[in-house]
Amino acid sequence: MRTSKTVLITGCSSGVGRETARRFLAAGWTVYATAREPSDLAALEAAGALTDRLDVTSSDDVERVVDRIIDEQGRLDCLVNNAGFGQLGPVEDVPIEKVREQYEVNTFGPQRLMRSVLPQMREQGAGTIVNVTSITDRFPIAGLGSYSGSKAALATVSQTLRQEVSEQGIDVVIVEPTVVGTDFYDRARDELVDVDHNAAYTDLYEVLELLHTAKAGGVGITAPEAVAETILEAATSDDPKGRYGVGWPAKAGAVVAAVLPPSWRTSLLAASVRLSTTEPVKKVLAWWFARNHRPE
Repeated sequence: MRTSKTVLITGCSSGVGRETARRFLAAGWTVYATAREPSDLAALEAAGALTDRLDVTSSDDVERVVDRIIDEQGRLDCLVNNAGFGQLGPVEDVPIEKVREQYEVNTFGPQRLMRSVLPQMREQGAGTIVNVTSITDRFPIAGLGSYSGSKAALATVSQTLRQEVSEQGIDVVIVEPTVVGTDFYDRARDELVDVDHNAAYTDLYEVLELLHTAKAGGVGITAPEAVAETILEAATSDDPKGRYGVGWPAKAGAVVAAVLPPSWRTSLLAASVRLSTTEPVKKVLAWWFARNHRPE
């Protein structure tokens, strides 16, 4: 039995976005699946989704898509801000224009969409906004400074907005995965081409280069289906939590974040990065990623 509820999902070309659209379709929602390249949405369109081009950095695109949904459906029950990418590289090496692009997509894009949908949700007296962040917003890791910062900013905005609209019938939720088994790190590796590659960080770059095989799965890698299920759970709950961790590393991380002082967490992360750049550990990481890699 279909419901009358409508969801707008960004970043549906692959991975978490695509799986989330599938889960909402299976649950009977009217799904507007969006991506920068409409050709990437053919399979979802065939499955019953309504598709559209949406570049989250374009205010015109955002306004056009939201207006279309309201014109066609008369309401919007859920917004899932999933679109994003990872700019890897040491802080010293990443050009400012690349940092700006990272925030434009991961932080300002979701904020554009939230500002656009809030009037409709307030008018209908209900709505849920789900923002996909990352465990790195609480555990920033060397080499992921731009990405971690953009997701931490989104998490802070989400928590603030949750307070501001709590009396308006609108829920704002953070879904916080760890490393997800998608092609996310393929693009992240591509983004490394445009950074300076300072010789002072050679060992760190070798570790970052291994991350692209995370899509293969394995211990500590979260399946995109698990993230999608959590997003649907948050959207359909009568009283959703403010934050949902996905995968055991995220849940364990939440406990660590609650127990350990920030200075201890920083020291622990720094030690783990130093350890990962030693030759024996790099060999183990390379073996583990290769063992779990399954070419598509």
